[in-house]
Amino acid sequence: MAKRSAPEPNDSDRIEGFAHPRETFALLGQDLALARAARALRAGRPPGAWLITGAPGIGKATLAYRIARYLLAYGATDEGPDDLSVPQDTVAARQVAAQSHPGLLVLKRAVNQKTGKLMTVLSVDEIRRLADFFGMTSGAGGWRVAIVDTADDMNDNAANALLKMLEEPPGHAMLLLLSNTPGRLLPTIRSRCQRLDLRPLEEALLEKALAEYLPETSAAERASLARLSGGSIGAALTLATGDGGALATEADRLIENVREPDLLALLTLGDKLFRIQDGLEQFGDFLVESLSARIRARAHSGAAGLERWVLLRERIEQGFGRATGLNLEPRQTVLSAARDMSRTARGGAL
Repeated sequence: MAKRSAPEPNDSDRIEGFAHPRETFALLGQDLALARAARALRAGRPPGAWLITGAPGIGKATLAYRIARYLLAYGATDEGPDDLSVPQDTVAARQVAAQSHPGLLVLKRAVNQKTGKLMTVLSVDEIRRLADFFGMTSGAGGWRVAIVDTADDMNDNAANALLKMLEEPPGHAMLLLLSNTPGRLLPTIRSRCQRLDLRPLEEALLEKALAEYLPETSAAERASLARLSGGSIGAALTLATGDGGALATEADRLIENVREPDLLALLTLGDKLFRIQDGLEQFGDFLVESLSARIRARAHSGAAGLERWVLLRERIEQGFGRATGLNLEPRQTVLSAARDMSRTARGGAL
C-alpha cells in the first residue's frame, strides 16, 4: 500500500499516509466475496445492486472500486481476468483513480461549505443525483456504476429516495452500497440488494500485510496491532498512527503481566493517558478488544472456565466507559482494572 498525501475532507474511508481505495489494486483476504462477484459479472448476470458489508477498514471500498473498474473496462463480460483485476495503466483505471471517469459516481457525506467540515448525514440531495447519473450512457457497453459510501450515513429521506431507485433499477447500471452495520438499513433496501459479506482477516494474514505496510514496526507491535484490529487491515493501520500503536502494546503488556502487575508502570501509564487526547478511551477500547481476542482464541481451542473472563471483560468495558463519561482520573481507572484482572487470573490466566 503506497504512501500518499493527506486526505481530502470527505475522504472518510482513507487512512492518512496511505492510498485511497480507488487507488488500491490489491484486495486482502476476501477471496470468497470476490469470487462471487466475479461469477456474476463475467456470466453477464450481475444484480442491479450489491450490498457490501463488513467492519470499517476491512476492504469494502477496495472491493467496490475493483468491481467498478472491471465493469467500466470490460462490461458484464468474461473478457477480463477472472479475479476482476484491471491493469493500472488502462484508461478506465487511470480515470477511476483520478476521479474523472464519466461512468462512475461516488456518493458520500458532503462537506459543509460554511464550516469546511463533513456533514453528519448523507443527504437526500446527494442520493437524488443518482437519477440524472443513471440517465446518462457511458463506459463499456454503456455501464454506469454508483458507489454509496456508506449507506449507513443516509438520513430517512435519503434512504427513501434510494429505495425508489432500487424499486425501478435502470438497465446497465450497478449500485454498490457499502455498510458497516447493515442491520440499521431499511429491510426493504436490504431485500432489494444481493449481499457481499466481507469477513475479518486472520491475524497471521494481518501480521504479514503489516510487515509490508509498516516495515519499521517490530514483530511484537505488529502482533498487537493484528490482535486489536478486529480483523481489519484499515483498523490496524489506523492504530499504528499517532499513539495508537504504543497504547495497543501497553494493553497487551497489562494482560501479559496480569499476575504481577507493575504498579509504578501503571501509574506512569495513567499519567501518559491523561496527556493524550482521548487517551483513556482509546486504551480502554484496546484493553477490551485484546481481552476479547484472547477469550475467542481460548474458546476456539476448547478451553473451559472462561466465564469469569467474559464477566471481567464486561466490568472493564463498563468501568472505562464510566470513567470516560465522567472524566475521571486515568490512573485510578487503570489501577482498578489491573487489580480486577489480577484477582481473576488467580483462577487461571488467559
